[in-house]
Amino acid sequence: IHFQYNGFLFGFLLLSVARHFQSRHLQGALLFALLLNLKHIFLYIAPAYGIYLLRSYCFTQDNTDGSVRWSSFSPLRLAALGGIVSSVCALSFGPFIAMGQLPQLLSRLFPFKRGLCHAYWAPNAWALYNVLDKTLALLGVRLKLLEEAELPRASMTGGLVQEFQHSVLPSVSPSVTLLCTLLAILPAVFSIWRRPRGARGFLRCLVLCALGSFLFGWHVHEKAVLLAILPLSILAVESREDAGIFLVLATTGHYSLFPLIFTPAELPIKILLMLLFTLFSFSALSKLFSAHGSLLHPLEAVYLLGLVPLATACEIVFPLSPWQRTLPFLPLLATSVYCAAGVCYAFVRLYASMLREAKAKQL
Repeated sequence: IHFQYNGFLFGFLLLSVARHFQSRHLQGALLFALLLNLKHIFLYIAPAYGIYLLRSYCFTQDNTDGSVRWSSFSPLRLAALGGIVSSVCALSFGPFIAMGQLPQLLSRLFPFKRGLCHAYWAPNAWALYNVLDKTLALLGVRLKLLEEAELPRASMTGGLVQEFQHSVLPSVSPSVTLLCTLLAILPAVFSIWRRPRGARGFLRCLVLCALGSFLFGWHVHEKAVLLAILPLSILAVESREDAGIFLVLATTGHYSLFPLIFTPAELPIKILLMLLFTLFSFSALSKLFSAHGSLLHPLEAVYLLGLVPLATACEIVFPLSPWQRTLPFLPLLATSVYCAAGVCYAFVRLYASMLREAKAKQL
């Protein structure tokens, strides 16, 4: 039921994006407002929606250089958008406000007491940060620079949802993650404000907002990577570079979900499903861009092939080893860290692609 619920939510997201491609912006805004009230994780991409609608719908004309024409602002259009969003929120939050339960609702929507990372680390920047902290702590003890008794217990690798302190590196607070997230998405949001480049520019910004929030957000769930993978699939069929980025992100992101389906009986199903989708994606996109050569750089291909020995070690070898009892979190850690490298790489490539495209438009 949990996975089916998320599936129907992504249907709302794709319908909303389609409405913007059709220039039916009010319908797109309504669908997104409904989506946001169905599950607040879609706040990750709300900045892309807000800035795009303000820039491309509330301002009706551009200057000859593509910059905003301030005199074209339409208060009526802004009022229409505001009315849609506020009406949906009033219907959703109204009963809680009337019963005096809004503070309790907000505390459940934003549970900062759950700690920086989920029990199973999402493959993001904080997974790499945690491992670096753990490595530095072990080196400090080995080199006798730190006393083991003075270090915090390894609660971050205990599989529990809770707050914890880092051993060597500075501990991360919710305000720090918010600042990092804003810095990560700000260039993308500024880009569509300066020159929107239509619905495709909006979609690229949406993907970057989703990935930036996934990489630097507080207590991110691993399945949130799908917020970037699914919209990116639309861009992948129109651009060779986006197709290559999609293959890296989709393959890495989908494999990072393997620990969520963890019983031995499900192992053949999840492997076959991923292989079918991955092989189809590679073959279809390669055929679509056959005139442009390989979609992946050699190092990218080597990285993706590295998922095979990783899966073999985590899914087959480790359950049969004595480490299963002493280090039960090891496969989750290895999966998160390896996949985090691929997700971070895709994020950097997407930004580089956006900047090159913006520069080409200027020239």
